[in-house]
Amino acid sequence: MSHRARKRFGQNFLIDDSVIQDIMAAVAPQPGQRLVEIGPGTGALTRRLLACTDELHVVEIDRDLVARLQHEFAGTSLHIHQADALKFDFRELARQAGGPLRIIGNLPYNISTPLLFHLMAVSDCIVDMHFMLQKEVVARIGAPPGNKQYGKLSLMVQARCDVQILFDVPPAAFRPAPEVMSSVFRCVPHRVAPVTISDFSRFERVVTAAFAQRRKTLRNNLKNLVSADGFQAAGIDASRRAEELSLVEFARLASFVVEESL
Repeated sequence: MSHRARKRFGQNFLIDDSVIQDIMAAVAPQPGQRLVEIGPGTGALTRRLLACTDELHVVEIDRDLVARLQHEFAGTSLHIHQADALKFDFRELARQAGGPLRIIGNLPYNISTPLLFHLMAVSDCIVDMHFMLQKEVVARIGAPPGNKQYGKLSLMVQARCDVQILFDVPPAAFRPAPEVMSSVFRCVPHRVAPVTISDFSRFERVVTAAFAQRRKTLRNNLKNLVSADGFQAAGIDASRRAEELSLVEFARLASFVVEESL
């Protein structure tokens, strides 16, 4: 049963068995774990995951692929959720499954960032996540301070998770082949937060404004959010640029946002 990849769903199906083996080695699934695959596609990775666990949940938006999966995996312990992953209630799934989830997926490039933010919001019910994304996006997620890739995405993910970039995947590993390299990475939600962020919306607002114009100083980018006294109280030189600040420093700076600006 063939399936034509649909651009509107950002479909690029993994076909390289060696890459699948590398992903399986990275995930190392065990019986009894609550595994969830986002975007199973034609089931190349699904088959391997299902062989290693008591039950597997998959979230797939494409009705035709859902029908294909239902046919191929009839009588197995595969649970298929036909849904948009951006709107799917992973917290409720964890409740129904009886514990935190391990999430795996070859994510469509066109929804990768909003989907990561969606998952970050429920990171307390997730054990870990293994995803494949566009290499450039993964580099941004894992970038340290001072790196040209370091920015809002880096901070918003690293504030909630430890990030480890694992390996690259060439375009030839997919059908159809994308025009870019991909990378597989691991995100493990912090059980003990590296920083205290009491208000994530305030933290995000500061980070967004700080990186709005990367070449400008914090003083210029945050002039409507943080006063001179605020910078001084936070112990941060306002003449620095956003890419120079660590996660800890951004968390501290967010505590001194002028209340009138909220």
